[in-house]
Amino acid sequence: MRDRPSGTKSHQLDPNARRILERAELEGIELIRFLYADHGGVIRGKAASRSRLAERLSTGIGHTVAMMAMNMLDQLQEVEQMGPVGEVRIVPDPATYVPLPHAPGAAAMLSDLRLPDGSPWGACARTFLKDAIAELATEGYTLVAAFEPEFTLGRRLPDPSGHDRLVPLDDSLCYAGNGFDTAHDYTIKLIRALETQGLRVEHYHPELGPGQQELSIRHAPALRAADNHVLYRETVRGVALRMQMWATLAPKPLADQAGNGAHLHLSLWREAHNVFGEDGETRDGFIGGLIAHLPALTALTCGSVNSFRRITPRTWAGAYTVYGPDNREAAVRVCSPLGESGEANLELKPSDSSANPYLSLGAVIHAGLDGIRRKLDPGAPVDVDPDTRPGRYPRLPTSLDEALDALEADEVLMEALGPLRRSAYLAVKRSEAAAFAAKDTAFELFHHLRVF
Repeated sequence: MRDRPSGTKSHQLDPNARRILERAELEGIELIRFLYADHGGVIRGKAASRSRLAERLSTGIGHTVAMMAMNMLDQLQEVEQMGPVGEVRIVPDPATYVPLPHAPGAAAMLSDLRLPDGSPWGACARTFLKDAIAELATEGYTLVAAFEPEFTLGRRLPDPSGHDRLVPLDDSLCYAGNGFDTAHDYTIKLIRALETQGLRVEHYHPELGPGQQELSIRHAPALRAADNHVLYRETVRGVALRMQMWATLAPKPLADQAGNGAHLHLSLWREAHNVFGEDGETRDGFIGGLIAHLPALTALTCGSVNSFRRITPRTWAGAYTVYGPDNREAAVRVCSPLGESGEANLELKPSDSSANPYLSLGAVIHAGLDGIRRKLDPGAPVDVDPDTRPGRYPRLPTSLDEALDALEADEVLMEALGPLRRSAYLAVKRSEAAAFAAKDTAFELFHHLRVF
């Protein structure tokens, strides 16, 4: 095979690796991005050339441990074991290989961060989700999930403040026909790019705010769902850039307009049966776990300062710690089944794309599993807008700092995160809260729309 490094023989490669090498050559791929999500929620990575891909599939690419102590402003935080000394490897998962239609000549794989001896590293977010899935399996369950992302499409222009601003593509009304037409060329390119990567598109519509879009992809097993969301984020932005536009999944890129959520849909399965549709006690326990841990969960599912501009009452963002059937103001919505299948699912509304999807979904699993094991009572469902009953229902945290306080006080989630991961996450997020508190709103909006 052309471009195989000397000393690497085809019979030494496992079938998945051989298949990737053959695809890369056939598809004209020159660079393969090894992607991961950091504690700031930023998608980062390094790329291997095709000529070195065979060996990098097994060795990974060397990487400083310090990068998991970097916040979204590229400010390195002081975290023990994450300084200038130390090395990990960005090791790709061959099963996640996809070409990148928005970047001709490039492909990507989702990756784990491993120690040089190949063992798991205590700060790898993807490993955290894998461990949560394994813990859930000890009780006989698997989780199927899907993120339901919104994003704002427009153009990035200079502003007198010194920070670029986003000018939305249109001023379409929610679900309006002219919104479909305005974004049509972009949307079709996006759908084709996603489908090429194996992300099956389910629904699309223009959403509430100017330039706001919602395009959802089909559910998948938990790890694949998180991997899909990383690829989704990269593709939404990459397609826009190729069309001289700008797309942002930031929770609140425009202070006076609707925010962008990434509602998390969940169903629990035992063998071929949807437990949420058949076992009310297990479903209630899972909901009870979510409700009990929600204040702490928001530090992981709504991972930025900007997130808390979005989580406000009467915006359908789930600002209260309650659940209810088809209640879009509840933090946890029990969704009505579609058709006669009876396949029920839950929707977690305080969730957005500034979160690390592996930490977010892993923490949700740990919270729900804790509820099942302890048979936690979620209380009575709420069938009204909770904001119409002042003082009756607990409000979710109103700032990132408040959410981080709740996380530090949550023994279950702190134990699940482990010592290295939790110390790094808290340091990174506390630094972001402090950095944005010292600046004005224009600074915050710019950096969030730029990064997410």
